[in-house]
Amino acid sequence: MSRFSAITDNPHEGRFNKKTGILVTNLGSPDAPTPKALRVYLAEFLSDPRIVEIPRLIWLMILHGIILRVRPKKSAKAYKSIWTENGSPLIYISKQQADKIAERLKASNHNVEVELAMRYGNPSIEAGLEKLRDKGITRIVVFPLYPQYSSPTTGSTFDAIARVLKKWRWVPELHFINGYHTNPLYIESLANSIKEDLEENGTPQKIVFSYHGMPKQFLDHGDPYHCLCHQTTRLVVEKLGLDKELVMTTFQSRFGKAEWLKPYTDATLESFPKEGIKDIAIISPAFSADCLETLEELEEENREIFEEAGGEKYRYIAALNDRDDHIDALCDVLKPNL
Repeated sequence: MSRFSAITDNPHEGRFNKKTGILVTNLGSPDAPTPKALRVYLAEFLSDPRIVEIPRLIWLMILHGIILRVRPKKSAKAYKSIWTENGSPLIYISKQQADKIAERLKASNHNVEVELAMRYGNPSIEAGLEKLRDKGITRIVVFPLYPQYSSPTTGSTFDAIARVLKKWRWVPELHFINGYHTNPLYIESLANSIKEDLEENGTPQKIVFSYHGMPKQFLDHGDPYHCLCHQTTRLVVEKLGLDKELVMTTFQSRFGKAEWLKPYTDATLESFPKEGIKDIAIISPAFSADCLETLEELEEENREIFEEAGGEKYRYIAALNDRDDHIDALCDVLKPNL
C-alpha cells in the first residue's frame, strides 16, 4: 500500500457528514406538573452555580434542607395551571420552533439537521448532542433561544455544552450563538406583535416591557444583560415610532431576599393605578416562547396584582413563539453560521 492510499483509507472518513447540525436550546421544564417532577427539575436548576452565586456548601444546605422540601409543591400548582394536553407549553412551542427552523432552512437549500435540547430537564443537552453525533455530524451550531445574553441563561448553556464535549474523543467544529438582541428581524417581529395588538385593542396608557430579572450583583460584576434589555426596548420603540413616555422597562421573577434589577414588574403594576394608569399592555421580549413566567406570572399573577390595585384594562402580548416573522428572525441569526 502506498503512502498516499494509506492516507485515504481512513476508517473515520465515512463518518464525515457535510450537514451542519443545529442544536436549538431553551431553559427547560419539569416532565410533569407534580411535586415529584418539580423536585427533580428544581434540584438540577437551582444547583447550577450560574443561577445562585452563594458559597456552594451553604447554598446546597439551604437548597436540600429547605427549598426542595417546600417549593416543589407550590411550583407544581403553578405549572399545573398552564399545562396543556401537549404537555409543557415551553417544550411544545420550542419543538414547533425547531421544526419550522429546519423546514425553512432546508427550503432555502441549507444542508442542516436540527435537534432540540433543554438546559434543564428533557430533552437534555447531552441527548441532543449525541443525536447529532450519531448522524455523523462534525460541525455543530448551538443556538440558545435567549435574545439577550446573560450568564445564568446563555453562559450556563455554554457550560453544559462544554461538560458534554469534554468527554468526547472527537470534538466537533463548534459555533456558539450568544445572543441576538439587536437583530433587525427580531426587533421587527417584536414591533409587529405590538403593532398588531395596538391596532386591535387601541393604545393603552402604558406599554410595559417586562424582562426576566436577576440579582443586581450580577450586573455589578459585569453581566451585560440589563443593558441589552434596555437596548432591545429602545430599538423596538424607535421601530414603532412610539413616544418614549408611553413605554417602561421592568424586571420580573425575582427570588430570595437579595436586591434584583429594578424597577420590579409586580411593584410597578401595583403602583400604576395610584398614578392614574389603569390601562396597560405588557410584553416580555426576553422569552422566545411562552412559559411559566409569561402564562402564569404575567397572565395570571401580575394581572391580579394590577387589578386588585385598581387597574381596569390589562392585556398580555404573547411571546413571539412560532409566528412566521419570528422564525424568519431566528433563521437570519443562524445563516451566517451555516
